[in-house]
Amino acid sequence: MKFTYYGHSCFELEFDGVKVLLDPFITYNTLASEIAVDQIAPDYIFITHGHQDHVADLKQIQAQSGATVAGIFEIAAWTRKLGVPEDKVIEFNVGGTLNLPFGKVKMVYAVHSNSLPDGSYGGFPVGYLFFVNGKTLYLAGDTALTLEMKLLERYAIDWAFLPVGGHYTMDAEDAIIAADFIQCTNIVGVHFNSFPPIAIDLDKTAVMFAEAGLNLILPKIGETYPL
Repeated sequence: MKFTYYGHSCFELEFDGVKVLLDPFITYNTLASEIAVDQIAPDYIFITHGHQDHVADLKQIQAQSGATVAGIFEIAAWTRKLGVPEDKVIEFNVGGTLNLPFGKVKMVYAVHSNSLPDGSYGGFPVGYLFFVNGKTLYLAGDTALTLEMKLLERYAIDWAFLPVGGHYTMDAEDAIIAADFIQCTNIVGVHFNSFPPIAIDLDKTAVMFAEAGLNLILPKIGETYPL
């Protein structure tokens, strides 16, 4: 089990050869200019919400890969409008669980705003729990710190992908509290440095997490990491 980071909140999980892409935003991220978008070929694409910095490359990557796109009801409906075939779209909703060939995926609560690039309503922003090969991953999506995270403690999360950039989401300080709420010590920081408002001090952030007894990865774009 491993992941490759494509910048911002976009990364690809790989489970025994099955590739799952999260929130495809690469082309318009200047920090990710070295990533060959036309070479990305996931089997599944999961969307946490409809803001442009999470869906900008969805249409291209789905078309070139034939990936199945999964998301909340409103995101799924918009995906069909993009021309994605009906049999390549999975709609579900908060609290729902998918049983997929690689494992289970549960849609969970997030706190953020949500609209689609055409200005239409995007439904709730969400996060996901992935249950794969005996491990549990929490993909928080864009979210503020919320007490509902305490409900996730019972899932014995092995790795959590949490935003740390602040301004539009929770910052590093809140992410440390979130790690305590979910009782997870292995954290991957995302949603940082892509734009000036979410720039962070990498060294300072690493020290903060270490002092809290947490194992933090602040991934480098284009790099692959084991989980």
